Amino acid sequence: MRTIVFIAAALFVGAGIALAQASVAQAAQPSELTKVEHWTTKQWNAAKSDWARDKSKRADCQQLSTDRGLAGKKSWSFLYTCMKT
Repeated sequence: MRTIVFIAAALFVGAGIALAQASVAQAAQPSELTKVEHWTTKQWNAAKSDWARDKSKRADCQQLSTDRGLAGKKSWSFLYTCMKT
């Protein structure tokens, strides 16, 4: 009986440690928007090339960004989100 209790306790503690490690790993991963804010100019230009196919949507998103007073890299995450929706 003690062996079963010991095994159950060990499994419970082990599962808790595994869940804690998974939570820390997820928290350490930056969000997609945070990644966009740190793109290089080369990455940004590649995304703009892809978005060029949808000129009206890109123009709308660009206008919204300007209306909100966003400029430079600060506008990148907004434009990225706007183009993805």
